[in-house]
Amino acid sequence: MSKIESVILDNQRSSTLIPMVILTALFFILGFVTWLNGPLIPFFELACELTSSQAYFVTFAFYIAYFVMAIPSSWVIEKVGYKNGVSLSLVIIAIGAFMFYPAAENRTFLLFLVALFIMGTGLAILQTAANPYVVVIGPRESAAARISVLGIANKLAGFIAPLVLTALVLSNMQDYTAEKIAALDSIAKSQALDSLALQLQTPYIYMGCIILILAFLVKLSPLPEIELDEEGNVMHMSIFKQITNAFQFPQLVLGVITLMLYLSAEVLAGDSIGGFGKQLGVYGEDGNFFLKLTSFTMTAMVIGYILGIVLIPKYVSQVLALKVSGILGLILVLLIVFISPSITIQLPGIPALPLVIILVACMGLSNALCWPAIWPLALQDLGGYTKIASAILIMGIIGGAIFPLIYGSLAEAINLANEANGIAKTAKSGNQIAYLILLPTYLMIIFYAFKGHKYRSWSKK
Repeated sequence: MSKIESVILDNQRSSTLIPMVILTALFFILGFVTWLNGPLIPFFELACELTSSQAYFVTFAFYIAYFVMAIPSSWVIEKVGYKNGVSLSLVIIAIGAFMFYPAAENRTFLLFLVALFIMGTGLAILQTAANPYVVVIGPRESAAARISVLGIANKLAGFIAPLVLTALVLSNMQDYTAEKIAALDSIAKSQALDSLALQLQTPYIYMGCIILILAFLVKLSPLPEIELDEEGNVMHMSIFKQITNAFQFPQLVLGVITLMLYLSAEVLAGDSIGGFGKQLGVYGEDGNFFLKLTSFTMTAMVIGYILGIVLIPKYVSQVLALKVSGILGLILVLLIVFISPSITIQLPGIPALPLVIILVACMGLSNALCWPAIWPLALQDLGGYTKIASAILIMGIIGGAIFPLIYGSLAEAINLANEANGIAKTAKSGNQIAYLILLPTYLMIIFYAFKGHKYRSWSKK
């Protein structure tokens, strides 16, 4: 390598490093906020006196914001720029966090949902602004590896978030079991549940303040502005025209469908495992161990992201990683559904866990490299349509809103049927059987990895 080539390479690395450090911090915040939903589901089920299916509106309110706000987010970024869009997104997330205070004060589930929707709105803008950065600040063939770095920050936050929430807010959950609450009279019950809900106020106020500080720091940071309309033929178009033209790219449309189904698997693996563990009696000595199970899924995802950084693109291509992810996910779903819940595994330092719980957590491994692989494949060869395509891809996150509701309703229906028919609780529950809804997810991932991402025309494949 010549001296000039070496200098150019060093300059490229330097120009990539600072944005990557900033983006890594942002994705940590994104992950921390997102993966608090898992322990919040069983928490709200108790505190707001919900059915198990109603509690999954937590994920619906949060992720539906991505679908509703993705295109408006693109418009906002077009007006204020990518860097200002990131700062604005953090301010909106902070507002949503502050909304938890009045929601907890009144113990009103609807207000909690509004707060979650606002936070999801901020995250939609953040995702729309941040993901294109990752693709364009370095070589496209290594984009999956860069996204994997951000994924580690995201899922590391996802590992920490349930533990922090459990330690600071839910450490006394053994005093608020459903059995103890049911034994109280109406006045004492209301007071106990009010006290439980109020425990959310302080941590969310602190979180909102920290995020506001980060918004100010991003505003002052050297994060560069990027221009994706390289061909100069898109910016003059209306948003509707841009969307219409973008849908002419099969790799994008099929990528959106794949991303939507993939998100159903990622969200369910992280957010349903706590409720599933509770249903199987995974309480531990402190009575709240099931609230920590989301961290197991995040640990598996972090392992997957580390593998992505090490292997992509030097040893494994983005496409091969997606193929392996789809096949592994398919195998795990079949094992989860058909293995007996009575089989347990004893791991050091933790209560004995049903094998099916460990397999649900292992879906984190199969899911880890899907997002970083799908994004660059779906955005490839889009030119000036990359910006609007990123917003359309963000809309695919609606899978995280819809599928948990389907899962919760199906699981509840099967559990009620089992109870009505006198089926023993040790048998397979609806929580376990309902994971069958993820079969289409992994089948679509396999199709996109093997063939779908190659399409460049609807008329000629």
